[in-house]
Amino acid sequence: MARMPLTDRRRQLTEAAIRAMSRDGVSRTTTRSIAAEAGVSLSVFHYCFDSKQALLESVIETITGHYVTIVKAVIVPRDTLRETVRAGFQAYWDHVVASPGEHMLTYELTQYALRQPGFEHLARRQYELYCETYAELIEELRRITPFELTVPVSVLARYLAAMTDGVTLNFLAVGDEKAAAGILDMIADHVAGLVRAD
Repeated sequence: MARMPLTDRRRQLTEAAIRAMSRDGVSRTTTRSIAAEAGVSLSVFHYCFDSKQALLESVIETITGHYVTIVKAVIVPRDTLRETVRAGFQAYWDHVVASPGEHMLTYELTQYALRQPGFEHLARRQYELYCETYAELIEELRRITPFELTVPVSVLARYLAAMTDGVTLNFLAVGDEKAAAGILDMIADHVAGLVRAD
């Protein structure tokens, strides 16, 4: 087996874990099955991750990174702030529709972490990461299209994390894309309405 830098090997194992957990569920996915999915030995897995907690944290950060990269790519100035915001939500939503198993996994990871003694901090970290991600995206939006908000960025970030979390879970349960699109339209309208008038 070719030697690979530790960072790249961790990324390979994390992506393998995402595939295995999305397919088989968190509780049924073992370190052995993740190693097999990645095509490496179990000893390589244990060299890269010293605990299941470290692996799960990497999985959470990687899944978030998947859609953040997509959203950042479409955050470019459009005719109106509302259109720019809506395009960001659409990019996120396209990822949900294309990778429902990955998004379902995020909810399973939350429940798993909350039910496993000593893992609770992972669920907290997961939702903190969502809020940090939204705050970063809002600041990026303010950089390319300067505006002032009527609410603190931290409050808006938490609101957006809660709203997209809810609409995603609703879609995974009900499967109504049209209803989800209507909710995302309303969220975009609301965000645009939070801009301070000159």
